[in-house]
Amino acid sequence: MPNPATDRLWKAVAADDRAAALSAISDGAELQARDGAGATPLVAATKAGRTELALALLEAGADPDAKDDLQDSAYLYAGARGLNEILLATLDHGADVTSTNRYGGTALIPASERGLVETVRILLAAGVDVNHVNRLNWTALHEAIVLGDGSADHVEVVRLLLEGGADPAIPDGDGVLPRELAATRGYTAMVTLIDAAS
Repeated sequence: MPNPATDRLWKAVAADDRAAALSAISDGAELQARDGAGATPLVAATKAGRTELALALLEAGADPDAKDDLQDSAYLYAGARGLNEILLATLDHGADVTSTNRYGGTALIPASERGLVETVRILLAAGVDVNHVNRLNWTALHEAIVLGDGSADHVEVVRLLLEGGADPAIPDGDGVLPRELAATRGYTAMVTLIDAAS
C-alpha cells in the first residue's frame, strides 16, 4: 500500500517546503523511501541544495550515509560540493567518514580536487583518512594537484593536506610522486610546500 504521508514528503522536498516535510514526517512518512534514482528524501534535498530541508530531515532521523544509485549519500555529496552546513550536520548525526563514492574515494578527495578549503578543513578535523587511495590510484593530494588549477585555494588545500599528514611519498598509478606532478605543471608554491614537508 502506498503511504500518503511519504508521497507528501516527496512533494515537500520538490517544493522545498520544510513545514510540509515536517508535517509529512509527523504523519509517518518513510524517511528512507527511494525515488527512481535510488535517492532518499535527504539525498534529493542535499543534491538540490535545500539546506534547511536537509537539516530538518537529519534532525528527524534520516540516514546521512544512505546512498543513491550513483553511490552518493548526503554526507559524500555535501563533502564533494562544499555544502558545509549540510556536511557538518551529517557529521553531527553520525556520518561514516570512511564511506566511499563510486570512484572508491572519500569525501576529502573531490573536496580537494575542487579546492574547497573550508570543506577540506572540516573533513580533516572529522578524521577522514588523508592518505586514502581511490580506484584511480589517487589520494586527495594527487587530485588537488592534477585536477586543480594551481589557484591559491588549491595551494591552501595542499598545505592543509600536508599539515594533516598527507604522505608526499605515495606515487600515483603511474609511479609519479606529487612533487613531480606539481613541478611539471609549474605549480611552484605546491612544490615548495611538498619540499618543506618531505
